[in-house]
Amino acid sequence: MCWARTFFAPSAPARPVPGGSAPRPPFARRARPQTPDGLKDLPAPGVPVQKRVRVDLARLAAYERVCGFATGAVAMPVTYPHVLAFPMTVRVMASRAFPLPVLGLVHTSTEMTQRRGLPADGEYEISVCVEGLAAHRRGTEATVVTEARLAGTLVWESRNTYLARHATAAAPGPRDDVAERTPLPAVAEWRFAGDVGRRYGAVSRDRNPIHLYPLTARLFGFARPIAHGMWTVARCLAELPADGESLTVRAEFKAPVRLPGTVTYAAEGNRFELRGAMQRLHLTGEVQPAPM
Repeated sequence: MCWARTFFAPSAPARPVPGGSAPRPPFARRARPQTPDGLKDLPAPGVPVQKRVRVDLARLAAYERVCGFATGAVAMPVTYPHVLAFPMTVRVMASRAFPLPVLGLVHTSTEMTQRRGLPADGEYEISVCVEGLAAHRRGTEATVVTEARLAGTLVWESRNTYLARHATAAAPGPRDDVAERTPLPAVAEWRFAGDVGRRYGAVSRDRNPIHLYPLTARLFGFARPIAHGMWTVARCLAELPADGESLTVRAEFKAPVRLPGTVTYAAEGNRFELRGAMQRLHLTGEVQPAPM
């Protein structure tokens, strides 16, 4: 069951800070250790729906160019509904009831299922909710569920996990950025420019400071800005066109891709990955037929 806040609900008023200083916006709160039952005190479950969501074709074309997709196709890329839903996602996670700070959240995984082609001229109903929290060796992870419907029929859905990093009492686990399996065959070497985060942020509206500039990234513990996880997935999918209109994409973000930086794109069959120096694994993914 999901907890959610309606997209159209007004934000709760900011509480005054002792001493008369300006109130802090809810998304500026510090991360707090949480447990999987951390949602027990949140408002009653609900599913917000923003109706009559239409695609801005100019923004879609700009997105396709930034990610490497061909422009002008009848159907949107499988990753684009994530962008359509992003304002709702931020509104949900910036709510006072959401127990983690939205700024500095790190995207750790995505699973997207497309049940049919997604016409760029369609009118979509989109819902976003937070399914739950889970303890992570580096902090607390939240799972966000998004659904898109056409004429009342579910055509696309996703599950994304986001990590709020903070000190935990858990013993350090094994590194997850070094692959234990044989690397996939290398296909190309990509050099990512330092402004990739800003360019993708402009078309996706995801302007998390960790992706923008060295100074803003350092505020959240990163020496340099890091690439958006959804941009890296889209960039890989642009090189690995999926067959058919019904498919599921799964990807895990193993280690940040620092900007600027160089990575190796590797693929075989339905699987793909990005690797850095010393075979450091940044991203693993696969494309499968959607479950019936």
